[in-house]
Amino acid sequence: MTTNVTQLAATLASLAALLAEQQPAPEPEPEPAARRLPNRVLLTVEEAAKQLGLGRTKTYALVASGEIESVRIGRLRRIPRTAIDDYAARLIAQQSAA
Repeated sequence: MTTNVTQLAATLASLAALLAEQQPAPEPEPEPAARRLPNRVLLTVEEAAKQLGLGRTKTYALVASGEIESVRIGRLRRIPRTAIDDYAARLIAQQSAA
């Protein structure tokens, strides 16, 4: 029985030494970053909504009411990137004035 215990202890010691020598496992690749918005002057309503953190329907309502400037190109509706910044600045100014 003593030899079995001695062999087991020797095996465990050699396994521990092997584990200590082993390189740590590489860390898993990080999740791909969220898709960045393209660096364009005119954005779709959906892209503008995403940048503002609003829903598509709310953004269309803001466009329809004139609160967010937009342009039509044929049948397409586009929102200038500056219009998003202007809208956000107006919101901040209104809230800080109140």
